[in-house]
Amino acid sequence: MQLNEPRPGTIRGALRAAACTLLAAGAATVPSNARAAAGDRWNLETATLIYGEKGGTTIFEPIFRVSRLYTNGQRLSAKLGFDTMTGASATGAMPSTRPQTYTTPSGNQQTTPAGKIPTRGFHDSRFSTDLAWEAPVGHLVKTNLGGHVSAETDYQSFGVNGTVSVELFQRLTTVSLGAGLNHDTVDPVGGTPQALGTGREDKGTHPKRVIDGMVGITRVLTRRWLVGLNVGATKEDGYLTEPYKVVSVVDPEDGEQVGTIAEKRPGKRERTSILSSSVYHFERDVLYLSHRYYHDSWGVRSQTIDGRYRLELNEGRYLQPHVRYYAQTAADFYTFGLHSGDDLPESASSDYRLGDMRSSTVGLKYGFPLASLPGEFSVRGEYIRQWGDQHPAGAVGAQRQLELYPTYNIGTLQLGYSVGF
Repeated sequence: MQLNEPRPGTIRGALRAAACTLLAAGAATVPSNARAAAGDRWNLETATLIYGEKGGTTIFEPIFRVSRLYTNGQRLSAKLGFDTMTGASATGAMPSTRPQTYTTPSGNQQTTPAGKIPTRGFHDSRFSTDLAWEAPVGHLVKTNLGGHVSAETDYQSFGVNGTVSVELFQRLTTVSLGAGLNHDTVDPVGGTPQALGTGREDKGTHPKRVIDGMVGITRVLTRRWLVGLNVGATKEDGYLTEPYKVVSVVDPEDGEQVGTIAEKRPGKRERTSILSSSVYHFERDVLYLSHRYYHDSWGVRSQTIDGRYRLELNEGRYLQPHVRYYAQTAADFYTFGLHSGDDLPESASSDYRLGDMRSSTVGLKYGFPLASLPGEFSVRGEYIRQWGDQHPAGAVGAQRQLELYPTYNIGTLQLGYSVGF
């Protein structure tokens, strides 16, 4: 597909997170050893994500995964994904009491009405593939090796990962160690913007390296209750700036925008997360609860609380309501705008995903079989609301009357199917 405007990097990250969990949302819940005992050696999982922001981005992404389970316990799986994205994304510029006209990287002009947050239209697509090989070593150790490749107009990613899990204490405790390495390249459409400037540099690619590490432990407390704790660490270095985001330069007296400059982020970022989870199996139903704490070297801190309840119905059908709450502090260099005449900071960004924000999610999933077809079908719908501080304490002049942080209303629909054969 032809690119009308480059894909915003903030949406890219959200999409990858969604893709990581999409197949799990549509997959059957029958464990692999149960399928093997029943004679199944292949498993097919498909899922489709439809994502829409009111007045913003629309995503359509189908995913397919095929797994082959061998009699010795080894498993080979391949996942293919393709997504298309269209719509508009916030540029980072603040709204104004006057209409704003600017030129996009592809040379087009766009005008934003007074009082509205400036956005940029885009149209892009991405292809990704993942391979994974799982193999037991004896009766208590399991290894998993994988690789990943994805490509889009301005971003390519290549990665490898591995995990080792060991069962201890009569197989009631599992300890896992994992690591991953990604090498990405960024090739901005129209050339690389000059950091905290208005010009553009020569076209070319910029590298980005990501190293991940993880240690986890799960424990069976009773025959119904399983708990887990995972600690993850990530180190990124290279080109971490979003090339299509800008920062407003405003008059320190009246608060009106007098221009924009390209954002700049630090070239290194270290992340740490702690995920605690609990799964409790009642007579028929299952309750899933989790809490995630996150912090990084950019000053972002977040808390996530997630809950799901699987309500078993008759004839293999089930309902699973879902609630989630997320809260985040702003990055150290996040700003609504820089004052003209002041010295430029080392780094600055007005990307709302780096700001102080909250989001809440409510959803419902329905899983069911069809008498005429094998396997399990599922449908999940969710509503997400994301908001931030629209009138910050540091606002000056006209900024005090404008809504500086966008509120997003997002709907998602996921369709899944899983079958063993």
